[in-house]
Amino acid sequence: MSKTIPMRVAGPGDVEAAAQTLAAAFQHDPVMSWMLPDPTRRAVGLRRFFATMARHVFVPVGASDLALRPDRTVAGVALWTPPEHARTPARTELRMLPSILRALGRRALVGKKLGDLLKENHPGEPHWYLGTIGTAPDARGDGFGSALLRSRLDRIDAEGADAYLESSNPDNIGYYERFGFTVTGELRLPGGPSIWPMLRARR
Repeated sequence: MSKTIPMRVAGPGDVEAAAQTLAAAFQHDPVMSWMLPDPTRRAVGLRRFFATMARHVFVPVGASDLALRPDRTVAGVALWTPPEHARTPARTELRMLPSILRALGRRALVGKKLGDLLKENHPGEPHWYLGTIGTAPDARGDGFGSALLRSRLDRIDAEGADAYLESSNPDNIGYYERFGFTVTGELRLPGGPSIWPMLRARR
């Protein structure tokens, strides 16, 4: 896109729009397809899952960003947590549990395995964490994802902080590398695909 992409920090009123955007973005993701194999169930489950995560974990800490179309609808979403919110409090996890169970249904234990694997492999040093980033399918290739990454990474660089993410799709590794992220390993899900942790060292 030749024009500057409007962006703003996500608030509580943006949770559903963010969740719908991310659910569409991840409908064919290898890890999400492993977690929720049935495509119809996946579409519903991912919307509920991302809404729960956004509402309880990401949006309250004020570091998640929306990229907007010219009509101000949400085209892209990036859910971040800053270093001081590296761990989700136990009381928040308990509050989220019923919604996660509704989102994942019989696949809830599979989702727990995924969450546990990611937690176990987070860097020990303080870092900004990009929990997820996604663009609506009809907006891909228009620069929304790049705008979201550049905007937040500029602020992270100003702090002199590390940034960390997990790529659930091998096709996206090169994309993140262009923003300075480096693969630090490979996490293999039991009976499922791989996830690639990626760290961007402080500037």
